[in-house]
Amino acid sequence: MKPKVFIAKPIPKEVEDYIAQYCDYKIWEEREPIPMEVLLKEAADVEGLMTPKGVITREFLEKAPRLKIVSNIAVGYDAFDTYAMKEHGVLGTHTPYVLDEAVADLAFGLILSASRRISEFNNLVKDGKWDKSIRETDFYGQDVHHATLGIIGMGRIGEKIARRAALGFEMNVLYNSTRRKPDLEEKYGIHYSELNPLLERADFVLVMLPLNESTYHFFGEEQFNRMKSNAIFINCSRGQVVDEQALIDALKQGKIYGAGLDVFEVEPVEKDNPLLKMDNVVVLPHIGSATEQTRFDMAMKAAENLVAGVTGSVPENVVPELQCLVK
Repeated sequence: MKPKVFIAKPIPKEVEDYIAQYCDYKIWEEREPIPMEVLLKEAADVEGLMTPKGVITREFLEKAPRLKIVSNIAVGYDAFDTYAMKEHGVLGTHTPYVLDEAVADLAFGLILSASRRISEFNNLVKDGKWDKSIRETDFYGQDVHHATLGIIGMGRIGEKIARRAALGFEMNVLYNSTRRKPDLEEKYGIHYSELNPLLERADFVLVMLPLNESTYHFFGEEQFNRMKSNAIFINCSRGQVVDEQALIDALKQGKIYGAGLDVFEVEPVEKDNPLLKMDNVVVLPHIGSATEQTRFDMAMKAAENLVAGVTGSVPENVVPELQCLVK
């Protein structure tokens, strides 16, 4: 008999066909997210679960006794209780690498849009407010080329952003990370910096940190106070690594020039969030990996991880905290 799995969101037909070769499966076909009570019911009798950013808790695992693997269709896995998953012997996988270039593209889109006020002026023109009464200086923005970019978190995506910045826009790139990357320093001419000097020097501060206990509200009032008044803050990682109220205060008080955000502390973002009313803030609905090809690649990678986990092979992308379960 084939192992039983459940797929908790619609996926491309080619990916579904791949899973069908190896597994008996059921799939959630609706566009809206699957309700937790439905997911729990379906997970109770399966060996594998494929889910978008699944919230996997100790209580969930206790109600899914046959579960061997949870395959996340995302690179982030902060919703995994990895301690509980270790105790229950349940593997967790994610989809790194396949979305790196797409997220790096979006990060640069935010840099360009926030600095040159593209979104703001797009709205001005479409609203019929472009007329000769507007002074030339009212259209001024900030240069990107040859400016200083500070990247906090030099992982796979940070590297792709650094390459674009250093080689494409001839920016001076500083980075802060848990480990120095001498190979990247030599390859792209980038420079390691302690956090405070980076904040004080950078024209753009870009956060690419994973969310965990040590990075929650990593960026707050102290960090914004160190930034230059003409600096722009960009976040394409996780909303909760930033104290959002501190960001709002920094923007209201003119401590920084502007921001570009693909993520928020609460998602979907609350409709009364002050950030939505600020002309100097570009906001997006967490679409870093949202291209057709990238989302296909993520789904296929998640399917490959799922199939490996329920057929006795070692999945390629076991999250680091659960590598100890791999024999």
